[in-house]
Amino acid sequence: MLLQFHKTVTIEKLASVFPQPILFESRRRSIQRFLLLPQLSIEYLWFPLIKRWVKNSRKASKKQLVFAIDRTQWRSENVFVISLIEQKRAIPVYWLLLPKRGCSNFREQKKLIRPLLRLFKQYRILVLGDREFHSIKLANWLHSKEISFVLRQKQGTYIRQENQSYQRLQSLGLTPGISFFLSDVQATKQSGFAKFNLAGYYKRKYRGKVEPAGWFLLTNLDSLADAIKAFKLRSGIEAMFKDCKTGGYNLESTRADGRRLISLISRGDKRVKELAV
Repeated sequence: MLLQFHKTVTIEKLASVFPQPILFESRRRSIQRFLLLPQLSIEYLWFPLIKRWVKNSRKASKKQLVFAIDRTQWRSENVFVISLIEQKRAIPVYWLLLPKRGCSNFREQKKLIRPLLRLFKQYRILVLGDREFHSIKLANWLHSKEISFVLRQKQGTYIRQENQSYQRLQSLGLTPGISFFLSDVQATKQSGFAKFNLAGYYKRKYRGKVEPAGWFLLTNLDSLADAIKAFKLRSGIEAMFKDCKTGGYNLESTRADGRRLISLISRGDKRVKELAV
């Protein structure tokens, strides 16, 4: 109740408004102990709510769920999150705290995605990822799990089309207003991986403004239109990060770490909890 009413996750601020006739330090320690309760885990508290909300909000004909994976730095915490994209907004579903700074690796990416495969096994799943998640290993693993994906690639990535030599993506001549779709390309020079499709898209110049770069999208979707439409949904995750940071609960201000931080995050999305109830 304190989290939702005062819109803060700072333990000191929560302790100052905690309605108990005890000393401030005792209130602060009580909240810290509360946040370590095993019942406040994502699996026990959040998964049943998000699963119920998805079930209640989905029509029988709409069985595909779209998820975006991303990572953000909150002070010293490297937060790795996968979010459900719904009505141009991103709803965080599962979080990991990476014990390092910088990018995630393939092992950590699988660890983040696996719980959703069990939670939403009755749905078709589409995963979106920006350039940090360009790994052909990730694409191959998702495809083996029958998961659709659109993963943005770095311009230096090598591809090879049938009966052609390897070339970098930056040599394909993607300029504003240009788009293309290449089928069955081999991404990177590593062998042993399936061939996927490559969508290229660069938004045309509009009112004198030009995007800094186009999109190279590795995908197992079947058309340019599907790949572009899907990847555009990923923009909802930026609004979600704003909601969690200074635009909402101000998670960056908390000094909680580890288990306490995960508990605070899993208590924070009021909108989904209300809809689930």
